[in-house]
Amino acid sequence: MSKNYNVRTFNAIAARGLERFPEGRFNVGAAVTDPAAILLRSHKLTAADLNTGLQAIARAGAGVNNVPVEACIEKGIVVFNTPGANANSVKELVLTAMLLASRDVYGGIQFVNSLSGVTDAAELDRIVEAEKKRFAGRELIGKSLGVVGLGAIGSLVARAALNLGMDVLGYDPAISVDAAWRLPSEVQRMQNLPSLFARADYVTLHVPLLPETRGMINAESLAVFRPGSVLLNFAREPIVDGDALKAALDDGRIGRYVADFPIAGLIGHPKVLLTPHLGASTEEAEENCAIMAANQLVNFLETGSIVNSVNFPSVNLEASTGFRLGVVNRNVPGMLGQMTTLLAERRINVVDMLNKSRGDIAYNLIDLGEAPDQGLLDAINAVDSVISVRVVGR
Repeated sequence: MSKNYNVRTFNAIAARGLERFPEGRFNVGAAVTDPAAILLRSHKLTAADLNTGLQAIARAGAGVNNVPVEACIEKGIVVFNTPGANANSVKELVLTAMLLASRDVYGGIQFVNSLSGVTDAAELDRIVEAEKKRFAGRELIGKSLGVVGLGAIGSLVARAALNLGMDVLGYDPAISVDAAWRLPSEVQRMQNLPSLFARADYVTLHVPLLPETRGMINAESLAVFRPGSVLLNFAREPIVDGDALKAALDDGRIGRYVADFPIAGLIGHPKVLLTPHLGASTEEAEENCAIMAANQLVNFLETGSIVNSVNFPSVNLEASTGFRLGVVNRNVPGMLGQMTTLLAERRINVVDMLNKSRGDIAYNLIDLGEAPDQGLLDAINAVDSVISVRVVGR
């Protein structure tokens, strides 16, 4: 008998994403209780929110700092994100930031708004002609852009900058094969960050917040930036050391800083432009993220397959029977043998199986020749280091 899945939502999830849950198979909404899965955007979950029976959490966005990932690992809960779904939205905002940092459009708009009391057209023209030189800027064509992080967003930014006539320098020591294929051949790959900083008129950051990237932009790295260069941060605030940045702005090493989050101590600084988390705030990005997140949950709950998880391995096994087990266990030796022994003792044939691990977690999909009974599920659950077992899709 097919099972209905409860999916609890937090935040406003785009309707096109919610439509991806097949009607009659999924109960979806903010009032759902005892969920098998959670779908959210920016709502902050805690370990206390991880109910018994929760199998997966999907974040409609790239960052998962609002999800207790470590607690999810302990409970065998898969955490999904949606890398690349909002990439174009962020790319366009980065291009906007580069233009605003180069041409004082914002200052010009404020100046014109201050002239609302001038009613004489001739006087208005005279004032504008006399003052417009205050807002002169520079063009992007012929300038150099350093892109730190060449994933989904960084590669799009690099391509767009090339189309604007800029020279593009790229750095990403952990670039994936897929990302390398997406990257235009005109991007000059740099071997280290100091070389990139020393050559770039603009530097844009597109790396995740990890222990090794926290404070990546610090006093030492800022010292090799070109004087007057522009730093763009549309990744995460802690990647840039705030005190070192302020010192670099004050001494002219950094000419402009543009970021997508308010920063205490820098709000109102004459060389700083800050926006309130607008990177993914487009209708298209919200829809794309919601659709991807919903598809991942449906795929996992109905087939056991995993794609775009931040804490579990990627797993995809074509269905060979109608009886599939999904087993999560700690990644220790001998686990697979203990499970197959339990199956052999019950004379249950293994038609197909796939075992993969990631860090401390291992995940198994096992297709059986007959339906498993509760006794088998209890026996597997009782194996030391097994975290959870379920009959997939039933």
